[in-house]
Amino acid sequence: MDRSIYGTRRRFDWVQPVVTGMVTAAVGFASSFAVALAGLRAVGADAAQAASGLLALCLGIGVVAIGFSLRLRMPITIAWSTPGAALLASTGPTEGGYPAAVGAFLLAGALVVLAGAVPALARAVALIPVPVAGAMLAGVLLPLCTAPVRAVVDVPALAGPVIVVWALLARFARRWAVPGALAAAIAAIAISGPPARLTGSLVPGLQWTTPALTLPAVMSVALPLFLVTMAAQNVPGMAVLSTYGYRPRLGPLLLGTGLASMATAPFGAHAVNLAAITAALAAGPDAHPDPARRWIASVASGAGQIVLGLGAGLATALVVLSPPILIETVAGLALLATLATALVAAVSDPRGREAAAVTFVVTASGADLLHIGAAFWGLLAGILIHLWLGSRPSH
Repeated sequence: MDRSIYGTRRRFDWVQPVVTGMVTAAVGFASSFAVALAGLRAVGADAAQAASGLLALCLGIGVVAIGFSLRLRMPITIAWSTPGAALLASTGPTEGGYPAAVGAFLLAGALVVLAGAVPALARAVALIPVPVAGAMLAGVLLPLCTAPVRAVVDVPALAGPVIVVWALLARFARRWAVPGALAAAIAAIAISGPPARLTGSLVPGLQWTTPALTLPAVMSVALPLFLVTMAAQNVPGMAVLSTYGYRPRLGPLLLGTGLASMATAPFGAHAVNLAAITAALAAGPDAHPDPARRWIASVASGAGQIVLGLGAGLATALVVLSPPILIETVAGLALLATLATALVAAVSDPRGREAAAVTFVVTASGADLLHIGAAFWGLLAGILIHLWLGSRPSH
């Protein structure tokens, strides 16, 4: 009898990780697709190109997650760069338009590949002072994170319920807070605008955009995108895996995600990388009591992302239909936790606070000097102040 029960449990022990993987995919997609679409639209993508970018991201994520998880038998969860998408939203149009942004995506992916092939480059990125890196990320996120406040002023009847739903779920079911806010936003859109206003195909397709390279796009998009993806996604993603006892080699993971980023960039994908926040869902005990079986969750998550990518057309149509500030509100709520983490990193070391403050102020200013975005200037200013002041503590 005991052996029969044990055998039944073994036959169905894939159910828990598969369900966890599908939840991971759903939470990851619903929590940040608004950020990804806002970023693509900000750099010049039209509705069809934005839908193509979201679909390409989901396909790249799914293929890489399934491939690495099957090969390594580890829960290697893959995601798009949410901080990178926020960077695009704060940077806006760049010289050369959307083709130049796509060229910047391609270059950022190539830099990730180079970091995987040349460990010295990855170490060089790690040399950027933590307070400066955290402050740059916080400055990039700030404009989107203030969207809920602006929305309450501009469209209180629409934004109010979204924020209330988010606050209630953040208290009682934190994992579902942002998806719940998204559902509330969709309901508000449906009530305020008739479905007949939806135009265009809801079935997404991959649209090729020939990449172009311009110096402003390289400096404003490619380099900051590479840095925030490494600092805010790949490094924390490795830390999450290590926390749960998984220690894959970083180099091959960077090569795989970088190549996927390059392959999908012409279709609008800005960055494919290791998951940071959702990585804990697939790597933790909720996925399976046995750590050796948790890779099934990341395979299911990858498959789920591919399926969700088929809804990119509908997601984009909803974004186009809604007041921009409402979708920005959902994006801002999704990024609040990331903003808090970045601010803590920026001020945790008293010796780096002045440099961090300079980085944050310059980045958050949105200053566009020589057609190069504020993220680059904020990083440059912060590093220069850090070198100038040395390790002197602030007072």
